[in-house]
Amino acid sequence: MSGLFSPGSVGSPVAEATSDQAFLGALLAVESALVRARAAVGMAPPDAASAVTEVAADVGRFDAEDIASRAREGGNPVIPLVAALASAVPREAADHVHRGATSQDILDSALMLLSARALDLILTELARTERALARLAAAHRDTVMPGRTLTQHAVPTTFGLKAAGWRSLVLDARDRLIDVRAGLPAQLGGAAGTLASFRTEGAYGRGGEALTSAFASELGLCAPTLPWHALRTPVADLASALALTAGAHGKMAADVLTLSRTEIGELSEGEGGGSSAMPHKANPVRSTLIAAAARRAPGLAATLHASLVAEDERPAGAWHAEWEPLRDLLRLTGGAARDCAELAEGLRVHTDAMRENLDRTGGAITSERVATELSRVVGGAAAKALLTDAASRARAEGRTLASALAEEPALRDVDITALTDPTRCTGFAGELTDRALERR
Repeated sequence: MSGLFSPGSVGSPVAEATSDQAFLGALLAVESALVRARAAVGMAPPDAASAVTEVAADVGRFDAEDIASRAREGGNPVIPLVAALASAVPREAADHVHRGATSQDILDSALMLLSARALDLILTELARTERALARLAAAHRDTVMPGRTLTQHAVPTTFGLKAAGWRSLVLDARDRLIDVRAGLPAQLGGAAGTLASFRTEGAYGRGGEALTSAFASELGLCAPTLPWHALRTPVADLASALALTAGAHGKMAADVLTLSRTEIGELSEGEGGGSSAMPHKANPVRSTLIAAAARRAPGLAATLHASLVAEDERPAGAWHAEWEPLRDLLRLTGGAARDCAELAEGLRVHTDAMRENLDRTGGAITSERVATELSRVVGGAAAKALLTDAASRARAEGRTLASALAEEPALRDVDITALTDPTRCTGFAGELTDRALERR
């Protein structure tokens, strides 16, 4: 896959870890793990396990394109892969390839193995982002900027608190991914989830449960309580965590896209992207790609959640509908995680623009604090009327709120300049930032 349609994920570690070749390698790893697990519980000779493992480790000897083409015959790639693997191992080992398993056992386990590898890579990127955002939050703990609600100036806040909020979302995503990663299960149930073929071999009792545990251990996955062919909680949980992670990155990207607008100019990406037509531009490309991923992720997660409605012991279509959306979701989230780490590490904060924007409303951004303080001097109703009249005059005459308030006789003993200073109107923003940075 060249990635022409997916610049947000192309070249990312997760894209490589979820390539067709990587998926083929995961399928082969699962097949060889099954033979080793069978050998561990006395159901296969050790020599067969060694032979299958050696051949399966050589992914390059298997033709992924041919296997994909032949997958149409049976609806999944495991069937032609098993045939290819069995023909590639010594004759005495061939009988132990895929023995007792069903295609879904292999494919589900391979997807969990692929997901585990991808999540490890995403978690590494999240750690980078968290560290960069912690530095930004600490450095700008007291950097005052306009707080905005419904696109308009509201009251002053700090960039440190904003960065701490981004970091909090990243940590929320990290915690959920860690939980999901720890619970990713292997799949082993046989034809209809009863492990019947293993009991036929005299293996259930000791061997059935022991085999599932040995199989999961070989893959570094959890041993499930039940086969989950039609019980798709693992996939739904994974989808939710990935969509949350993409959304957490998307929140930061949305803020950067807004605050890096030419008219605002409070932030900019470390290295903006160019334009094919306008040489002067430095586009916020990383934020753009992250935002695109965050918009796609919920739809992919919804498809995976829809597959929870799985009829019988193996559904027709529901299971099959998961494969591409899951890989797309892993790739989108992995690409967004990479881009967000780079964005956080290179983000430029323009404090002069923040200060300039604070003054755009002539002190009106402090009106909440002014109203509270004036109510102590002249009473609530009188303060509201006085402030409304002063703000109206200031707007009409193009001057500051402070100058209009200074004309009010009732306020002659009030320090109007200090009262309308936006740097004194940030509430507990500094303390909230400190509290957020205590989280590890």
